[in-house]
Amino acid sequence: MRVLVIEDDQEAARLLARGLREEMASVNSYDAIVLDWLLPDRDGIAICRTLRAAGLHVPILLLTAKDAIEDRVRGLNAGADDYLTKPFAFAELLARLHALLRRSDLTRPVLLTVADLTLDPRSHVVTRGDAPISLTPREYAILETLMRRAGEVVSRIHLGESVWENDLDSLTNLVEVHISHLRRKIDRNGMPPLIHTVRGYGYRLGPASR
Repeated sequence: MRVLVIEDDQEAARLLARGLREEMASVNSYDAIVLDWLLPDRDGIAICRTLRAAGLHVPILLLTAKDAIEDRVRGLNAGADDYLTKPFAFAELLARLHALLRRSDLTRPVLLTVADLTLDPRSHVVTRGDAPISLTPREYAILETLMRRAGEVVSRIHLGESVWENDLDSLTNLVEVHISHLRRKIDRNGMPPLIHTVRGYGYRLGPASR
């Protein structure tokens, strides 16, 4: 699981990131956003509205020192899913994130399906046809990202950032290695290939284009 923290206080952001890594360590694309209201260039309310207008449905937890009822209403009306006033206990932030993610899971599709390939986001079971496919956590994270954007071309950089937390010089090579492993497991035994390379950009998941 990955949580995007948008916080202009560097020390606060560092402590939040460290605590969340310890408590919610996994690999995936962003599942939630922790958004500070007061940012130097643009306030969190405007960012929240922009994200919602763009169709992003990731749960957003808004952080702010503002505690008046009208401020809470404004934040929720902007598209935030929950609101936490500063100062706060990390345990409460973690509990609120878990609650948001549980509610988010209820709105996600039970199965992701592309041709005869299926992925269950809740059980992390992957099958092609009737055959189960065993994947490592990072292979699973890459495949889920591709399946959620089936038919689209997904860049190597996007795939890398969806799986690895840190910026790595060898990010592109790591993605290529894991894609190679995925191909051997998914496009096997003469089955029509589903993972396609788009040269110079990234990968597309779906039946071959005609």
